[in-house]
Amino acid sequence: MILYDIIIIGGGPIGLACALEAESAGLSYLIIEKGTIVNSLYNYPLYMTFFSTAEKLEIADVPFISTAQKPGRREALEYYQGIARHRNINIHLYENVIGVIKKEHFDIKTTKAEYGARNVIIATGFYDIPNEMKMPGEHLSKVKHYYTEPYLYVGQKIVVIGSSNSAVDAALETYRKGAEVTMIIRSPDISKSVKYWVKPDIENRIKEGSIDAYFNAELLEISEYSVIFKEENQEIRTIPNDFVLAMTGYLPDFDFLKSCGIILEGNCLKPVYNDATMETNVPGLYLAGVVCGGKDTHLWFIENSRIHARKIIDNICTLLRS
Repeated sequence: MILYDIIIIGGGPIGLACALEAESAGLSYLIIEKGTIVNSLYNYPLYMTFFSTAEKLEIADVPFISTAQKPGRREALEYYQGIARHRNINIHLYENVIGVIKKEHFDIKTTKAEYGARNVIIATGFYDIPNEMKMPGEHLSKVKHYYTEPYLYVGQKIVVIGSSNSAVDAALETYRKGAEVTMIIRSPDISKSVKYWVKPDIENRIKEGSIDAYFNAELLEISEYSVIFKEENQEIRTIPNDFVLAMTGYLPDFDFLKSCGIILEGNCLKPVYNDATMETNVPGLYLAGVVCGGKDTHLWFIENSRIHARKIIDNICTLLRS
C-alpha cells in the first residue's frame, strides 16, 4: 500500500488548492472525492452568480478569466475543472471515504479501497446535508432542499422557506417563470447577506404584491396539497401548495468529523483546530475551507479560506524538517 504524505478528502476549490500547494512543496498527495470535481459547485443553481469577483476565487495563482464582473456557476466549473485537468491533479472521483483511523499513520477506508497517509486534510464543505426543519410532511416528495432551475415550477403554487441568497434567487426565478410564490420567513426582513444587486429586486416584488411574504412567521406542517404556518400575530393559516422549496441551509457531516476523533465544541459544533496551522486536536489531521465553521456555514468562503492550504502545507513541511 502506498503511503502518501497527504490524503485530501474533498475535491472542491480548497481541496484543489491544498493539492497544488502540496505539489509545489514536493509532497505526495491524493484527493478522494465522492462526486465530480468541485461537486458542490456542480449542484449549485444553474444560473447562480457568485458574490465574489473572479480574482477572489482564484487558487494557486492561476488567473480566473471572466467576461462578467462576477462569474457564474458554469464559469467556475470551467475554471476549477480546467485546473484539475491541465495540472493533472491526482484525484479519485466517485469514491466515498468511510473512515479515517490514526495509528502509526492514518488508515483511510473508502467504498473502493484502503489508503495510508502521514497526514490527512478534510476539505469536505457543507453542501451535502440539508438543515432539516423537523416538522410533519418534510419528507414528502414535493419538498425540495435543493434548487437548480425554475422550469419545474411553472404555474405552480410555491412556498419558499428562508430569506438568504438561495431563497431569494429561487423566489425571483420561479416567480418570473409563472409560479405563484409565497415566502415564509422567520426573521423580520430579508437577510442583509443577500447580494446587493438582488436585494432591492426581491423587496420591490414583495412591496408590489407580486410575491407574497410573511415575516416573523413559522412553517408548522406540510401536507400533500397545502401548508400550515403561523403568522407574526400568532394566527394559524393554511394555504394551497404544490411545492415547498426549503432553502434552510446545509450542514457539515458532523458524524464523520467525530468518527475521525475531532472534538466539536458548543451549540455551533465548531471543530477544534489551531488557527495558525489548521491542525485539529488529532495530530496530523487538518481542516480546510467552510467545514471549519461548524454550523456557522457563513463564516468561511472560497475567498477567505484559500489561505488554509498554504498554512497546512507550511506546517507539514516544518514538521517534516524538524
